[in-house]
Amino acid sequence: MSHARTPARTQLSLIIPAWNEAAGIACAIGEALEALTTLDYEFEILVVDDGSTDRTAREVQQIATLRPGVRLIRHERNRGYGAALATGFQAAQYPLVAFTDADNQFHLEDLERLVPLTRRYPIVAGRRADRQDSRRRRLMSRGYNTIVRFLLNTRVRDCDCALKVFRREVLAHLLPRSRGFFVNAEMLCRANRLGVAITEVDVRHRPRIHGDSKVSLWDVPRTLATLLPFWCRQVLLTPRPAPLRLMPAREVPVKSPAPLAISVRVG
Repeated sequence: MSHARTPARTQLSLIIPAWNEAAGIACAIGEALEALTTLDYEFEILVVDDGSTDRTAREVQQIATLRPGVRLIRHERNRGYGAALATGFQAAQYPLVAFTDADNQFHLEDLERLVPLTRRYPIVAGRRADRQDSRRRRLMSRGYNTIVRFLLNTRVRDCDCALKVFRREVLAHLLPRSRGFFVNAEMLCRANRLGVAITEVDVRHRPRIHGDSKVSLWDVPRTLATLLPFWCRQVLLTPRPAPLRLMPAREVPVKSPAPLAISVRVG
């Protein structure tokens, strides 16, 4: 008698860095819980409170007492976006690790488009389709992406899209050292130099509906001040390391994803 093997459920850790996001963090966690439950993943949601001075940590803790799959990790002081991601990556327990921001700008059901590709690619990056940001923000992002793609060979068109999935085994080699928003470029550059395969997939994007953006014009010179020394030190002056040898990917259950639905901007 033959016994059909029941496919294993996808196991995924979702990291949400948060700094003074009390206005929207409950909504962000609620949407994540709904999406991951609908996708039938075995999951944990790790909210890394990066030294918030508002009620962010208390809001998360209240949810975590009711939902065991939600965990709060706290920085006693604000250490930066990159540091919050690194803390979450190190605390993740499942074979696949994703991250998103707490601003509710992504449809987390789109993980269904990214996760199956981790069988072939250790890093699957989202790319914001019909990006719902201001014209100035889009122009700044386009210029920044052109620079980092040229200098660091990030191999993606939307470096800072905050919806990415990693195989956990590669993260130990990619943990960011930068504290700010340079974190994505740093990790993708390091992955490229280690020969780690990366692919990019369109995901939906929507306007921020809670809180305020943590990115400002002041981040441009700060990020460039990090980028140029990193390029000199890690790309120009450091020999390319030996390619990273990875174990074959464990089978990830695959569902056929629905076609990407793009919202239409009005006005």
